[in-house]
Amino acid sequence: MPQEHGRANSATAAATATATNTASSNSSESSGSGGVQRNLKARHVSMIALGGCIGTGLFMTSGSTIAKAGPGGGLVAYAAMGIMVYFLMTSLGELATHLPVSGSFATYNARFVDPALGFAMGWNYWFNWAITVAVDISTAAILIQYWLPSTPGWIWSLLVLVVIFLINALTVSTFGETEFWLSLIKVITVIVFLVIGFAMIFGIMFHPAVGLQNFTYKGGPFVGGFPAILSVFLIAGFSFQGTELVGVTAGESDNPAKAVPKAINEVFWRILLFYILSIFVIAALIPYTSPNLLSAADGNIAMSPFTLVFQRAGLASAASVMNAIVLTSVLSAANSGSYASTRMLYALAKDHYAPQIFARTTKHGIPLASLIATTVVALATFTTSIFGQQVYMWLVAASGLTGFIAWVGIALSHYRFRRAFVLQGHQLSELKYHAKLFPLGPILALILCVVVICGQNIEAFVQWNWQEIGVTYMSVPLVLILFFGYKMKHHTKLIPLKDIDVSGIEDRNEADEQGK
Repeated sequence: MPQEHGRANSATAAATATATNTASSNSSESSGSGGVQRNLKARHVSMIALGGCIGTGLFMTSGSTIAKAGPGGGLVAYAAMGIMVYFLMTSLGELATHLPVSGSFATYNARFVDPALGFAMGWNYWFNWAITVAVDISTAAILIQYWLPSTPGWIWSLLVLVVIFLINALTVSTFGETEFWLSLIKVITVIVFLVIGFAMIFGIMFHPAVGLQNFTYKGGPFVGGFPAILSVFLIAGFSFQGTELVGVTAGESDNPAKAVPKAINEVFWRILLFYILSIFVIAALIPYTSPNLLSAADGNIAMSPFTLVFQRAGLASAASVMNAIVLTSVLSAANSGSYASTRMLYALAKDHYAPQIFARTTKHGIPLASLIATTVVALATFTTSIFGQQVYMWLVAASGLTGFIAWVGIALSHYRFRRAFVLQGHQLSELKYHAKLFPLGPILALILCVVVICGQNIEAFVQWNWQEIGVTYMSVPLVLILFFGYKMKHHTKLIPLKDIDVSGIEDRNEADEQGK
């Protein structure tokens, strides 16, 4: 069905258009013909979800939470953010198993809240992930120059961009396999770090035992009280950006009803194992007063808390090893970013929010036009970093809060979906996966996301620094402009709960079969 083109004047009409578009998207995705193909295996989906949790945030900036809020404050911040992300992922899991589509939360925003919200969220997510790819290829060049300082960085950035493009242009299983191995490297690194760290703490093979004395060092474990903990919430929150990718992969999973819940259910334990235990080890081995913890946040590989711990364990080449590990994280982030933005643009076209050329796929199910558009935006953004740092800074700032804004959309969509599902007489037993602690889960996640977004740069408001405010919060007005612009043009309204289409993928496939 074509988009309303200003003719729809009721929320019901808008909802019907969106649901019909989504239905056609579901049909092609489930059949694998004329659309993306379901070739991601369960191990791919699980490792992509895991890779989204582990990144440079853990390897580089995690130490700064300890430096700013003390060992106890850092643990509390990551635990609180971990709980929030867990609730968000269970909300996304319920939606993604019921309606697995490549558009993920943007499609859910349009279907369960307001078509204008889906339009705004989808375009914002696509554009900002494309910008993030540019940031990642720039970072990759810096990391490569650690070994080859005399080579020009732009050559490495372009080479990385070409490799990322080729990986995403082949087949979705090529992307999944690449992410699997890149994520596996990160997982092994963290496990080795934890084993060595605990051996040093308890004096196993490493003497003498370090113990837990750094937790009470100079007024620890909490330093700066609640304000300090609140300030590091932001750092912890950014570390978890990318976990929502599991919802995007649902549209190409060979068995989303099994793979997505499995990946979601493991998120909590991953967060506990990889983040909480890593922060615990860092806090126990490195005093929170160490300036190295803050230096790592500025990109100094030699000062990464992981590097410092490995060096203390006697690994002479720790900095070089960690540089390689962080490089794999950045490559993984660029690869995932290219995939996520490509699939989001594809979904926007399927729902008639973007030109139809972006909905076309190759015989292998790759939306090539969407991939090319994403790569062009990434390349253009990267070019501005060479010729105009000011423009580049504003573009990067525009992508700053995208993840948190997407999380708000996930929580809101799930809350309204579940309420509509029950209101329309459905039983929860009909759902393949149930989100935990509804409605507390999505409400708590929504509140925490809003708090984190608003608290990004309180000092800028205190000092009334307009430039700082603009740089920090640019993502918010961009989404609002897209939202209200679409709303005014198409006269959409908040869809009443009784009119929300809560049918799932099986209902759509059954209807398609009966219509043949």
